[in-house]
Amino acid sequence: MLKVEGLTIRFRNAPHPVVDGVGFSIGGGQSVALVGESGSGKTLTCRSILGILPRGATVAGGSILFGHGAEAVDLLRLSASRLRDIRGSRISMIFQEPMSALSPLHTIGDQTMEVLRLHGNCNRTSARDRCLAMFERVGFPDPVRAFRSYPFQLSGGLRQRAMIAMAMVARPQLLIADEPTTALDVTLQAQVLALIKELQSETGMAVLLVTHDLGVVANMADAVVVMRAGRVMESGSCADVLGRPLHGYTRKLMAAAPSIPETACAQGSGTMQDPILEFHGVAKTYERGNVRIRALDGVDLSVGRGETLAIVGESGSGKTTLARLAMLAERPDPGGRLLFRASAGEPPLDLLSAAGPELTAYRRRAQMVFQDPYASLSPRMSVGEIIAEPLAIHGVCGRGEGRERVRALMAQVGLDPAWANRYPHAFSGGQRQRIGIARALALDPQLLICDEPTSALDVSVQAQVLDLLESIKQRLGLSLMFISHDLAVVARLADRVAVMRAGRVMEEAPPAILFSAPLHPYTRALIAASPEPDVSRPIDIATVALGAGRPDLWPEPFRPAADGAPPPLVEAAPGHFVRRAA
Repeated sequence: MLKVEGLTIRFRNAPHPVVDGVGFSIGGGQSVALVGESGSGKTLTCRSILGILPRGATVAGGSILFGHGAEAVDLLRLSASRLRDIRGSRISMIFQEPMSALSPLHTIGDQTMEVLRLHGNCNRTSARDRCLAMFERVGFPDPVRAFRSYPFQLSGGLRQRAMIAMAMVARPQLLIADEPTTALDVTLQAQVLALIKELQSETGMAVLLVTHDLGVVANMADAVVVMRAGRVMESGSCADVLGRPLHGYTRKLMAAAPSIPETACAQGSGTMQDPILEFHGVAKTYERGNVRIRALDGVDLSVGRGETLAIVGESGSGKTTLARLAMLAERPDPGGRLLFRASAGEPPLDLLSAAGPELTAYRRRAQMVFQDPYASLSPRMSVGEIIAEPLAIHGVCGRGEGRERVRALMAQVGLDPAWANRYPHAFSGGQRQRIGIARALALDPQLLICDEPTSALDVSVQAQVLDLLESIKQRLGLSLMFISHDLAVVARLADRVAVMRAGRVMEEAPPAILFSAPLHPYTRALIAASPEPDVSRPIDIATVALGAGRPDLWPEPFRPAADGAPPPLVEAAPGHFVRRAA
């Protein structure tokens, strides 16, 4: 279906090619994964297939043959009009960043129908029906509402679903998927991967998959091409490359890939001795027009002093809302309590009634590391100014001492202090995340809240950031509230894990217990949906569908009552809590 030979791409005035002699082939119904660190040339290779390279980049050599036998055409030598006929109909692409790829001026439905109207010879009615059917298949909870929505009205995960639907609605012969599941939680990711496989079996579609998640590669790919610095380091069948890697770079990627161990390390006992932050009956309701959305519903949780509490769950489960309440960026509904203890044994501070110096002191003691390391840094400020800003706001020190503290903080997170005058765009994703961590540490906090800090990073950079967080926690005695949908990361980092769904805690336990003996069907679904970098351990889609489906399909002890009331959270074993009928 696709044969790439000797592909070379250069940027204007650059001394060396950014893609140098890359070659691979994909057969009909086959999936090939391009893997490698950020900057290895994976996305440029994919964009050259569609003729949409960024300004300044040109193809300096090679060929890209598309089609079978005598019908094959070299995409690099087609006219612009013939290439437009192929794009969207015979070759589709799922882009990594849906917000920049979607038009803000058109509804999701109109943008998806455009593919069919331009290439599929459909009238508006049949195009709408096909779009709604595809929206349902990619997991939109309300396809009709999504059809009428604009991109800004959807969450990141829903926008990514829209991109996937748009790429697959015309049933292309070749699907190029550039990090198609980065913004999705594990259960939806499993369903989307299953959908792509299902469409492959129905239509014989070929898939070129770009991802940094080796677990996704193990579940999707027939063959793997490992790239580094624009060159192919290793290629072969998925079983050979992942199971018996020969190149040192491939082995490095495999060693950095997190996975859920057979028996998780027993980091925590599950017994709360000294809580630093406590949520008691915390609820949060949002009103959008005439719709009331219950984001949190009576949450009881505690973060122990010096421990890492991981909060996991699907998009919309209330994880980020909980973090925003902990930072007092929002206020909960009346009736709940939020308590903080700066020192062991002292009376707790009621954060919801705190004001003046008490509130200022808490804001110094609790800091946040955000999910998107680029959007959370001002492009108009240098790195030194970004890290020094909290010091200036709280009047911690003078300008001279502040410069010294910035240099020390940069060195602490593994950045060269000489880079303090550079701006965020000059850094990689992993380096930008280190800048965010340095800014969060500037005020010597006691509590660090991390909201998906590694979800956008490739495996080797992710491993570096996790190592950094672990070393900082041990050295400074920090308490961490770590939000993630990656259970492999959680298994490595957490002392306790709280599993959330629809604003409620479903299960809570140390990782050694939770991952070896989960009780709740939803927890089992999350574990079953987590892709492992091992071809012999595929995703169990049946378990995923059962646990991530409607609660009335769960086994009897876990179902809501007839009036919709959830079962209570009970202690099934010491330190192990689960929501089920007593």
